[in-house]
Amino acid sequence: MLLPLGSEKAVVMHAGPEITGVVSAAAAPSAGQGVVEATRVTSPRVERLAQDLARATERERSALVQEFWAETERRGTPLVEHIDGAPGHRAVTFLWRGHRATRQVLLLVNRVVDRDRLADALLHPLPGTDVWHLTYRLRADHRASYRMAADISPGDLPAGPALLQRRLRSLCAYAAHDPLNPARLPSRWGRSDGSVLALPDAPAQPWAERRAAIPRGRLERHRLPAGALGAERDVWAYLPPGGPGPGTPTVVLCDGDMWFGQLAFQDTLDALIADGAVPPLAVLAPDAVDIRTRWRDLAARDTYVHFLADELLPWAAGRWPLTTDPAHTVVAGQSLGGLTALYAALLRPERFGAVLAQSASLWWRPGLPPGVPKQAPADDVPWLVARFTEEPRPPLRIHLDAGLHEGAMVDYSRVLHEELSLRGHPVTFATYNGGHDYACWRGCLADGLTALL
Repeated sequence: MLLPLGSEKAVVMHAGPEITGVVSAAAAPSAGQGVVEATRVTSPRVERLAQDLARATERERSALVQEFWAETERRGTPLVEHIDGAPGHRAVTFLWRGHRATRQVLLLVNRVVDRDRLADALLHPLPGTDVWHLTYRLRADHRASYRMAADISPGDLPAGPALLQRRLRSLCAYAAHDPLNPARLPSRWGRSDGSVLALPDAPAQPWAERRAAIPRGRLERHRLPAGALGAERDVWAYLPPGGPGPGTPTVVLCDGDMWFGQLAFQDTLDALIADGAVPPLAVLAPDAVDIRTRWRDLAARDTYVHFLADELLPWAAGRWPLTTDPAHTVVAGQSLGGLTALYAALLRPERFGAVLAQSASLWWRPGLPPGVPKQAPADDVPWLVARFTEEPRPPLRIHLDAGLHEGAMVDYSRVLHEELSLRGHPVTFATYNGGHDYACWRGCLADGLTALL
């Protein structure tokens, strides 16, 4: 069924209370943009195709569909269209070319689709064609990764909502990149790559791609004993073009297997240094190993902080002339890695004087078992925020960012920003119109390094 513009809200994600401090351009809606929300609407192009098909002969119908797909292949997906009277938004249509075995097609857009209501994210078949489509009205500065999955299993579809939800949850495991979108987001641990949606007003990521004819840094991979963790750890080491000089600034970055093993973050570092956006720096990035190990290591674990501060940094300083000044030593991470970065500076400010925490998992508190993130009670101060307020601490330079589609996580970061500011820490907070997403983090990580260094 085709839905008129503005008809059905799929998921509404408000930005929350006004955010203070340094806020990115994405956080400040331009005239006519309003709150951040995802609303299911109709694509003008698909509506026009449906109208043309209704008037066409059988031969004409086939030609119209072929023309539609040829146009789609030239333009790529998703289809992005202007909306009359709403210059700050776009109609964004996700498309799938089905066949006779296609039963249903599921769309998973980071923090837009509600995983507890997956039936709302099913594409609609255009009757009599192989066109499957679903359109959202999104703010024009939105960036997100997404995956799609087609259900081609035999038999009848589940009759009730609960059984359908269970079927679609199983289908999520088969979700992969959009075959008509060349913009890919690599993944790890056997998960399929995703695709990237970046609307016209999404913040630029000028350092994201590999550049020709600029000096290259050196990327090495080492295996450390990691006695504090009771197991060895692989660590990526990025060294600036020409090698590190005395007192080279150092960044300790969580999830090295993602940043360097998948996302080629060395290309971003090369570009940042070439542009003079940051000084020549070194990056030390331990692998997260696997999901289970990551949950254990990055959940505010004292032994992991000990590994970073007392094993990793001294090991690196013994090999290269890196700084030992905490003011020029940054610890950075995303999600649980962001929590770890903040916790490392909390425990060891004599080692880490600057923090870059992206979408920090401030919902975490001691006693939570590994698994699905939990929301902190509404009247409760997040555990790590309370730790920062317990006693006076040396000033830390901290940069926080979070996505406007991350729900309560934005508010948790706002609270932390306010508490740190009250206690005299130089802290900045930026938001972006997106979710819990490497597609957003890779640009914001570069921005955060420039803010701190």
